[in-house]
Amino acid sequence: MDTIERAIQKLTGKRPQNQSPAAQKSLMERADQQSRWQPEAPPPGQARGQSAVPTQTPRRNAAAVETAADTPAPAVGAAYPDESELVVSPRMLESGPPKQRLVIPQERIRQHGMIMPDERRSRIKEEYRLIKRPLLMNAAGKGATLLDFPNLMMVTSSQPGEGKTFTALNLALSIASERDLTVLLVDADVVKPRLSTFFGVAAQPGLVDFLGDDSLALTDVLVATDIPSLTILPAGNTHHLTTELIASRNMRELAETLCRHNPDRIVIFDSPPLLATPEASVLAHLVGQIVMVVEAERTLQSHVREALALLDPDMIIGFVLNKTRKALGSDYYGYGGGYGYYGDGNSS
Repeated sequence: MDTIERAIQKLTGKRPQNQSPAAQKSLMERADQQSRWQPEAPPPGQARGQSAVPTQTPRRNAAAVETAADTPAPAVGAAYPDESELVVSPRMLESGPPKQRLVIPQERIRQHGMIMPDERRSRIKEEYRLIKRPLLMNAAGKGATLLDFPNLMMVTSSQPGEGKTFTALNLALSIASERDLTVLLVDADVVKPRLSTFFGVAAQPGLVDFLGDDSLALTDVLVATDIPSLTILPAGNTHHLTTELIASRNMRELAETLCRHNPDRIVIFDSPPLLATPEASVLAHLVGQIVMVVEAERTLQSHVREALALLDPDMIIGFVLNKTRKALGSDYYGYGGGYGYYGDGNSS
């Protein structure tokens, strides 16, 4: 079979029979055009020609956090996986403001040594400025690697009591002070929802209810706060199938929707400890960045290694060493190609 015949067979699925040379040449040209690379259609809401969404398949690795010089940065949350064919249902979208509103308990925040939403400088504010910056660089596409779900971050630990909720809340409060970003703080510790308890919304519908009840809209379970850039999603009511709900298609669709449809929002999941429940390792597959909280002078290295073994080794994973007495000036250090910080504060 000559080249023309093979081209015709590729295009039509059958061997040519008695075509003229001109017809065979025309079919060969059509086959050649069909085999050439064609740009992918833009995702919903993305105009063709915009550079916010990378054309290559995003990938993860544990490369050092750095700024890509002279490269225009996509919008926060722009790099999302393009392999999914999920159709977003209207209930996943925020059609209006949340139906509930919360006043941030500032006195309780002050008592726990957390970041106060005011204009005064403090040591803990400076520490979380250091902690959040590489995360925001990755979310904006300025890191060394394009990430799946770059604006979705999970804060976890190996064991309970190491300070993950304290870290998640402070990280959310710090990012909420950014001028061009908003924050959604999700209580994904559905077994022991300490974040929801802290804000007094533990009895309200939340993540679990939304995943298990298709009649609920996202605005039914979101809670607005008196900090305009901060919204909270409580854990919701207890359920005997929490692991299955976190692993469900609804959760996957929610994660993709949060990433795609509000690119200027950072989503922080306060996750269960990795070694305590299976929900954490399931949730880890839906986020772009993981912050691992380690308690100084208490967390065993073996526990950290065991927890890391549950995660994708190619993910971006940062470490926050909590409850340390080291000075701020020596807080930054490199670890495994990622980043690490010494935090300070109480466990939650």
